[in-house]
Amino acid sequence: MKFLITGANGQLAKEFPEYLKDFGHDYCSFDKASLDISNMDAVLKKIEENKPDIVLNCAAYNFVDKAEDDYEIALRVNAEGVMNLAIACKKNNILLVHYSTDYIFDGLKRDFYNEDDEPNPLNKYGQSKLLGEKYLQDTMNNFLLFRVSWVFGQGRQNFLSKLLDWAKNNKVLKIVCDQISIPTYTNDIVSLTLFSINKRLRGVYHLTNSGYASRYEVARYFIERAGLENLVLPANSNDFPSPAKRPFFSAMSNKKLSGALNVDIPDWKTGIDRYIETLYKKEDI
Repeated sequence: MKFLITGANGQLAKEFPEYLKDFGHDYCSFDKASLDISNMDAVLKKIEENKPDIVLNCAAYNFVDKAEDDYEIALRVNAEGVMNLAIACKKNNILLVHYSTDYIFDGLKRDFYNEDDEPNPLNKYGQSKLLGEKYLQDTMNNFLLFRVSWVFGQGRQNFLSKLLDWAKNNKVLKIVCDQISIPTYTNDIVSLTLFSINKRLRGVYHLTNSGYASRYEVARYFIERAGLENLVLPANSNDFPSPAKRPFFSAMSNKKLSGALNVDIPDWKTGIDRYIETLYKKEDI
């Protein structure tokens, strides 16, 4: 099969090529400069030129706080861009794989969110991602929509990478303990995505590692497993005012996907352990 990947510079898009090569698939990958998904003509042109069987949409506007002021930009990428891809893929009978977020939920359920729970985003970023979901589902049926959370992997735009930078400059780290979800490793997102495609799944699934944790618990686990000596202390979100509100408990259940694939999805701690191994290989720790 031939894959077309958008958002080539993102941490998720960077993870796909090695897996696709291992399985003998052909692929082409485009960053924003070479494919702006908010441009309908550009989307149609790239798809007609490359004739993919599957489009992996890894392009996204992920700046949660900036989206409060830059909502129009977030909408162009997270909503209108998704609609453009959906229209083009439907026209050419292509499977579209798209990634959304746990931030479409308000965190008030106090239990794991499943695929049937009603979204109610607290911030503009979540609103833009939810609108993208609606555009996708209203436009076509041949899609896989994966909601992911607290993604970490290659690159610098994730919590663990930022945490490592903070640890180099601060002996004591204060991390919020009242934001709870599931850290999810890009390796697992990619492998489960390709398994789902192979199994011919369609529809909406929550794709996360297993378990759940607060930012504080994640930070403390990462610092300890990385062999660092920083002191990690719990803090409240009110101690770090931000433009965008975050949900208290946005952890999503992966039982639907686990059951459909008949697999046990790794725990978030296992994901962090494997991530740390890659950091040591690159001498980033």
